[in-house]
Amino acid sequence: MRDGQPSQTARGAAAYRAIHQELEGGAIFKDPLALSILDEETAAALDEIAAKESTKPWRLFVAARSRFSEDTMGDCIACGCRQVVVLGAGLDTFSLRNPYAHLGVRTFEVDYPSTQMWKRARIRAAGLAEPPSLVFAPVDFERESLAEGLTRAGFILDEPAFFQWLGVVPYLTREAVSSTLTFISKVPQAAVVFDYPEPFQNYPVERRAGVMATAARAASRGEPWLSFFDPIDLLQMLQGKGFNLIEDLGLREIAERYYGVLMRDVVLGPGPHIVRSHR
Repeated sequence: MRDGQPSQTARGAAAYRAIHQELEGGAIFKDPLALSILDEETAAALDEIAAKESTKPWRLFVAARSRFSEDTMGDCIACGCRQVVVLGAGLDTFSLRNPYAHLGVRTFEVDYPSTQMWKRARIRAAGLAEPPSLVFAPVDFERESLAEGLTRAGFILDEPAFFQWLGVVPYLTREAVSSTLTFISKVPQAAVVFDYPEPFQNYPVERRAGVMATAARAASRGEPWLSFFDPIDLLQMLQGKGFNLIEDLGLREIAERYYGVLMRDVVLGPGPHIVRSHR
C-alpha cells in the first residue's frame, strides 16, 4: 500500500462496485455512492476496466458479496443487533448510507489509520457528510489488537454485533484469520460475513493459470494472497469456534441466487466463496 492511500485491492473493489452501477444498473447490489467516493485516478480508469471482459466475473462477485452481507446484516438488525463492524472497510459506503441509523445502529469502520485518513478526505471531496452513526476505529495491527481498537472507539464487547469482512481474508495469514474469528465468536449473538478463495489445486487446469496470474499481480503490488481454504476445512474451523449457523456459497450458488441473466458466459466452478456464520 502507498502511505496515506488505500490498497490497490481496495481501489479495485470500489471500481467494480461503481462499474456495476453504471454497466448493470446495480442489478445485484445498489450503491448510489459508489461512484462519487472514488478518487480521480480510479474514476478515470473505469471505462478501461469495464471494457475488459475478464473483469466481469470479479465485478459480479464483488457486487454479490456486498448484497449477501447487507442482506444478512438486515436480518441481524431485525433481531435486535445495533452494532455493525466493517473490517477492512476501504471505500465501502454502507456507513454513509446506513438506513438503520434511526434505530440506533452504529457502524464501526476498522482499517489502517492512513487508509481511513484517505477515505475521510474522499468523503469530504465528494461533498458527503460523516453521519453521527459512523465511528472510525483506526487500528495499527502491528501495535494493538482488534479488541483494543474497537473498545477504544466505543464498541461494546458484551452486546450483539454484525461483522462485515469482505475482500480481506486472502491477504491475511491463517493465524490472523483464526484469531479474528475467535474474537468475533466471543461477542454474544455475533454474526459475520466474509469471503475466501479455494486453493489453486482445486481449479481445473484450464482455469488455474489465470487465477495464479491474478494472484501474482496482487503480490507484485505488495498484497500477496496468503490464505486459502477448502470448504470442509473452513466449516470445521468455524464449528470449532462455536459458530452454529453456517452458510457457504460457492460460485454456482452465488450466480444462481444473484446473477440472473448476467450469469451468461460466466464460468462457474471452484473459486471465491462467501460465508455467513452466526453464534
